[in-house]
Amino acid sequence: MTDYLKCEQIPYSALAAEYGTPLYVYSQQEITAALNQYQQAFASLQPLICYAVKANSNLSILRHFARLGCGFDIVSGGELQRVIMAGGDTGKTIFSGVGKSSAEIEFALNNNIRCFNVESLPELERINTIADRLGKIAPISLRINPDVNAHTHPYISTGLKANKFGIAYHDVIKAYQLAATLPHLKITGIDCHIGSQLTDLSPLIEALERMLLLVDKLAEHNIELEHIDLGGGVGIVYQNENVPDLAAYATAVARLLSKRNLQLMLEPGRSLIGNAGGLLTTVEYIKQGEEKNFVIVDAAMNDLMRPSLYQAYHGILNVSSTTANEFVADVVGPICETGDFLAKDRTIAATAGDLLLIQNAGAYAFSMASNYNTRCRAAEVLVNGTEHHLIRQRENLPELLANEQNCLKAI
Repeated sequence: MTDYLKCEQIPYSALAAEYGTPLYVYSQQEITAALNQYQQAFASLQPLICYAVKANSNLSILRHFARLGCGFDIVSGGELQRVIMAGGDTGKTIFSGVGKSSAEIEFALNNNIRCFNVESLPELERINTIADRLGKIAPISLRINPDVNAHTHPYISTGLKANKFGIAYHDVIKAYQLAATLPHLKITGIDCHIGSQLTDLSPLIEALERMLLLVDKLAEHNIELEHIDLGGGVGIVYQNENVPDLAAYATAVARLLSKRNLQLMLEPGRSLIGNAGGLLTTVEYIKQGEEKNFVIVDAAMNDLMRPSLYQAYHGILNVSSTTANEFVADVVGPICETGDFLAKDRTIAATAGDLLLIQNAGAYAFSMASNYNTRCRAAEVLVNGTEHHLIRQRENLPELLANEQNCLKAI
């Protein structure tokens, strides 16, 4: 039975006492187990699993994935720099994203990434021009927009006609034909990513079926592909969602790819790191309002944006030995915004000074954190059994203000 008062073998109270709150805490064993689940489910296909760096880009997390043999899916030059600093293999790194700058493309080419997932015709032209100037051949894959409804939150749905991502399905053949005429491009694959936090994985199979129709049409035009990239998107359980059936998904993919000479690539992010992390926060006050009760904590929307941005649910546990009675309240932070909440109308037992754990905060928590209200971003800690390591120091005000203070001197 899981001990909810501990991360692996370390009490949350001990971590909070040593490092303070708010505090992001990650379980290394949970990360490894999540990756093992993918590797076992897809074992027959031997895919290249490229961790989506945007989910959580801490250097120590990336180093752990690199040591486990992962590749990486990046969406910026900054994320590529993180992969390099963490010891990741750039030859296993895929560069996605709709707005790659010239500087980012040059940086990626000079570091010999696996391929670019190209999202528009102008991007094809830009990559070819830069590769020409550098005397290189750029490996490219086209990200297609299969117009498949992922049935997820509209902000994280990426595979519909109205979304900014990918090349329209009916334009794909012409786009590949254009790419084939550009002398400094090498066509290597085809890619799609239809959305995030999918717990019904059938849309992913539908997208694969539509991609394979294109693969066959491309072959008729003498354009042969080396790999097929299904993106990421597999969800986790935050509340009452169905547990995604990764084994059934892998079986369906294996059936569709049988007798095809295509390497499979996957770009999981949330499903590798989401369940491995939590956010510790201390109760500052209990406030009784006219219509609502409020549990005011020292974490806020700048530490965990998902509830405010996506109306997302995160479980909250009191990991202190509280004697408080349960009541219904909003769990809110100190930020001067009505939208600053971590939970709405939640039944909770808490009193001032209690330590709360916000669950499933490994993905898109710190990576979306900000300094709004001049708040210093929280520290991050990685736990492995009986060991725990600070993997990002808590920011302090002198560091936060230094860049502005230096400029202030010139006024």
